[in-house]
Amino acid sequence: MLIYSVMTEKITDESLWLAVIKVTANPSLRKAGIRCVKSIFYNFFFLQYKAALMPGRIPVSPVDHPLDTKIPFIPQQVMIYLGFISFWVRMLGFLLRTYRSRGIAAAADFIGSMERLYTFAAKVYSKNLSTTDRPRYLARPRFILIHVMDPHLMCIPSLHVMVVIRTYTKFRDIIRSLGDEERFAPQIEEMRLGALGITEAVLYVKQHSINCVAAAMYAMTRFDPRLFPQEEAGAFASQIFIHAGVPNHEDSTSIRNHIAGLYARFFEEGNKTGSWEEPLLGFLHTRISGR
Repeated sequence: MLIYSVMTEKITDESLWLAVIKVTANPSLRKAGIRCVKSIFYNFFFLQYKAALMPGRIPVSPVDHPLDTKIPFIPQQVMIYLGFISFWVRMLGFLLRTYRSRGIAAAADFIGSMERLYTFAAKVYSKNLSTTDRPRYLARPRFILIHVMDPHLMCIPSLHVMVVIRTYTKFRDIIRSLGDEERFAPQIEEMRLGALGITEAVLYVKQHSINCVAAAMYAMTRFDPRLFPQEEAGAFASQIFIHAGVPNHEDSTSIRNHIAGLYARFFEEGNKTGSWEEPLLGFLHTRISGR
């Protein structure tokens, strides 16, 4: 019965608020969490709203791709799209509930990596902003929230995709380090599929282009090549839209091929440059209006 419960236990069933309470109740986790929240607000919200309220200081590049039109706009996917924060917070809740004091160091390390991830992505945002053509859909309250909270100027690299990739790869790494990879194999797979689902959702709700996904994957390889090497990136790209059914098979194949190809281009260019962000900035530079 115990083996059965472990195998069927889902991380998505973890209480979000209980996870938050556990993090805030522990001094070391609370400190890491505060630093992480500060990084998120500064590197995403502050920099983006500053650019929106004082336009012209940082160039803005449109980054849509023709294949984006092959992906249908599915408003119902908005809940999956908005779940990227709860995705990793629930993962922390699982670690803290399962391992108790043994999980604190791993949880603190993960939260710290999220703080660094936002600062890492801002190396691109602070030099060149990016946007896509998203529909002005306000029929659902959550879309109103999205339009109010997100000026839509930080598309490359996609932080949504970066965050979920970091979550599933780091979770797998933590479980391996604790010697429980076989025991929690279903949960590891759950997190991987969850990351793919959220990646697809950002495309379905038109918050990102497929170019943004490739850029995010490249950024994650540079952020942590051990956990997201080329081979992992290739496997991840090969699974996008595999189970979704829409877009159709031919378009899905073209989308996967484009993401994998653009990732490879960024990676190759990155090997020849002095800083990881140069391939992304070069890509954005060619797309600035009027060039």
